[in-house]
Parts: sequence; C-alpha cells; structure tokens
Amino acid sequence: MHAARSGAGAERTGLRIRPRTEEDVPACARVLAQVHRADGYPVDWPDRPAVWLTPPHPLGAWVAEFDEDVVGHVVLSLGGEGDLAPGVWGARHGTEGASAAVVGRLFVGPRARGLGAGALLLDRAVREARRRDLHPVLDVLSRDTAARALYERLGWELMATVEQRWGPSTLVTVHCYAAAP
Repeated sequence: MHAARSGAGAERTGLRIRPRTEEDVPACARVLAQVHRADGYPVDWPDRPAVWLTPPHPLGAWVAEFDEDVVGHVVLSLGGEGDLAPGVWGARHGTEGASAAVVGRLFVGPRARGLGAGALLLDRAVREARRRDLHPVLDVLSRDTAARALYERLGWELMATVEQRWGPSTLVTVHCYAAAP
C-alpha cells in the first residue's frame, strides 16, 4: 500500500493512525472485547487483555482513531514463543528468524470496518519493520478468512500452512505470511 494513498483516504474518512500510548490501552481492550464478541479474536480471551496487547519484545504499537475514538490496534515485535512465521522466514532465508519482525495484535472494531483501518495499521507496522531492516511476517488462523483476505489483497505471501498445538487438546491450522518485498 502506498503511503500517499493511505494518507489521503485517512483524511477523507476522519481516520488517523498514531503511536499507541499507555492512556490508549483501556480503549484498545474495550475494542478488543467487541472484536472478540463479533469474530472470536483472540480465540482464547486473555485473563489480562491490557497485558496481552503488548507481546514480549515490542518494537512499536499503533492505534487507529476514527472521530477521535480508538477503533483499531497493531503491534510490531520480535518473534516469541508460539510465533511460527519468523522461523519459516528464517528457514527460507538462512537467518534463523532473526531478520523478521512479527506483526500482531491487529484488530479493527466493528464500527470502523470498511474504512481501511486494517490496511493503514498494517502499512504502519510494515514501514517500521523496514525502517529497522527487518522483514514483516505474521501468523493467522486459517478460520480468520477476513484477515487472510486483507493480507492477500495487500500482496502478502503465504509461506506455509502448519498445524500448531494450543494446549493439550487443541490443534489449530495456522497460515504464515510474509510482506511483499
């Protein structure tokens, strides 16, 4: 996505992407609860949603605002436990995942859907990863068809589809994506 196009659309719709502050975290948790009720994301509701919003080793976090209300969120981080895409990327490029940054905790509340907030948040995280000379990657559950459609529409490459064990009795199918070069 081109920054000029995304900026123009943001001005027309009243949508703005900016760095997340600590003061934004309660609003982000409220939007996350709306997304969880509407879409089942995240699959397992975290005991502490405000803590869940920032994975280990964060490199940056941003929010989408619409009419001055927080309506979306994304985080960029180094890979951690359970992140599959950095390992897939590293195996393909001989870097053991060290050259990848994980885009995660990406969600847009129901009231802001269709405004381009997801694409703008994703674009912001990708730009930050590239500024740090890291390649953006992400994992998404196979059932998250709207998210997968967004990534593919924006040119992300499906690197692998793998089965991942979540707890003793849950096996999920995860798609690992990398941003277009």
